[in-house]
Amino acid sequence: MTTATVALVGDRSPSVQAHTRIPGLLAALHERDGLTLDAYWIPTTDADDLTGFDAIWMLPGSPYRSEAGAVNAARTAREHGIPFLGTCGGFQHTMLEYARNVLGLAVAHAENDPDAEDFLLVPLECSLAGHEDEVRLTPGSLAERIVGAERTTERYSCNFGLNAAYLPRLEAGGLRFTGRDGAGAVRILELPDHPFFLATLFQPELAGDGTRPHPIIAAFAAAAVAHAARVPVS
Repeated sequence: MTTATVALVGDRSPSVQAHTRIPGLLAALHERDGLTLDAYWIPTTDADDLTGFDAIWMLPGSPYRSEAGAVNAARTAREHGIPFLGTCGGFQHTMLEYARNVLGLAVAHAENDPDAEDFLLVPLECSLAGHEDEVRLTPGSLAERIVGAERTTERYSCNFGLNAAYLPRLEAGGLRFTGRDGAGAVRILELPDHPFFLATLFQPELAGDGTRPHPIIAAFAAAAVAHAARVPVS
């Protein structure tokens, strides 16, 4: 049985519900799905070299201690073809990384740098913290294939989202947004031509009672194991 090493990027805290569910989700992935992940918590302050991992999961819990570390986690996965999942704050910082390093935009996250001049991530008009909402998935997308339906109801714990003024530039620059709420606000992004690169504003860690991994988490784990199986150990 192949074991995949996974970097859990985030500033671990018992007050973050998504973090407390990780041990149970890892156990369930092994017992229910036969997917074994050797997971290491990596604080954002230490996320400078993640190339040796089979997968990177940027977890909720923003504001992160190091914006630079969070951005680097997404960049490492994108540039090195490492399976990647970003959830909540991970979704936000994935867009920040792409806007800065691929599109060359001098943009900021309002939660991290409220005095900046130009914001990619801004406070949501209505906070989603503690809410559930329907997400509509693009037919034929990776997200739709994973979930197996064109609509899903997901749980959130966030207060920031994409500045819609930047959506056309991100799409033109190569990001694919494959999940939206009823008003059209983006909730899932994918990166085409990457082995597995997916990020969600919602938190799949919070699905159900935590004993059955969300399909997105199971698909990410499968991608991690597949990556480990084909990468020779030096």
